[in-house]
Amino acid sequence: MAKPPIGGNRTGRKLGQKVKKGKLKASSRRWIERHINDPYVQRAKLEGYRARAAFKLLEIDEKHQILKGAKRIIDLGAAPGSWSQIAAKVTDSTDEDIRVAAIDFLEMAPIPGVKILQLDFLDPDAPRQLIEGVGGTPNLVISDMAAPTTGHQKTDHLRTMHLCEVAAHFAVEVLAEGGHFLAKTFQGGTEKDLLNMLKQNFRQVLHIKPASSRSESVEMFLLAKGFKGRKGGALGGELDEEGFARDPRELDTADETEG
Repeated sequence: MAKPPIGGNRTGRKLGQKVKKGKLKASSRRWIERHINDPYVQRAKLEGYRARAAFKLLEIDEKHQILKGAKRIIDLGAAPGSWSQIAAKVTDSTDEDIRVAAIDFLEMAPIPGVKILQLDFLDPDAPRQLIEGVGGTPNLVISDMAAPTTGHQKTDHLRTMHLCEVAAHFAVEVLAEGGHFLAKTFQGGTEKDLLNMLKQNFRQVLHIKPASSRSESVEMFLLAKGFKGRKGGALGGELDEEGFARDPRELDTADETEG
């Protein structure tokens, strides 16, 4: 479903285009050249997606089947909306029966079947609005959130990891049993406490680097599959001090890394 571009870019546009120097800084010119020559950027335009990020989600789903059977999806850090486009399609969401809720502090153009909230996810009222917007219990929470970069790698990592942690706790609070959670993280190590919490509440926890993620990028994705449920769930596991499901049979769940 998310096959990489083969034998060219399928758009008819010639790769290797250069940008005239003009008044652009060298770094800006290099970024523009990389962008316009990126086959995933060109393929996104050809296939009607708003961003190349669509292929990251499609590639992850091709192997891990997280979209299969999803009835309702919440998309965090959604702008410009390519993941929401996919979510609306797989859930058959329409404006009359909305099954996808998306949030970003940036403005997004409307997407049929998607309730869009222009709001910071860290706003105290954001979780309530998302649950109301999706119209029911979600089977999947996806997050492409990343804090604005400062250029200081350690600081950027910590700020984005904070967003990942908040998104993970939100997912545990709202997901239907058996649901999945996918979130952007950065290379440099996922906090042990976060991994432990996810392993206690999901059947499998993975780190993934999709082929469509640029090789020079430090981004990775954290995937937690098979939510065990909350209080009174089918597993009947204990609850930890934070009220999360704990099943002793699953505490040794492997934390894997894919290339």
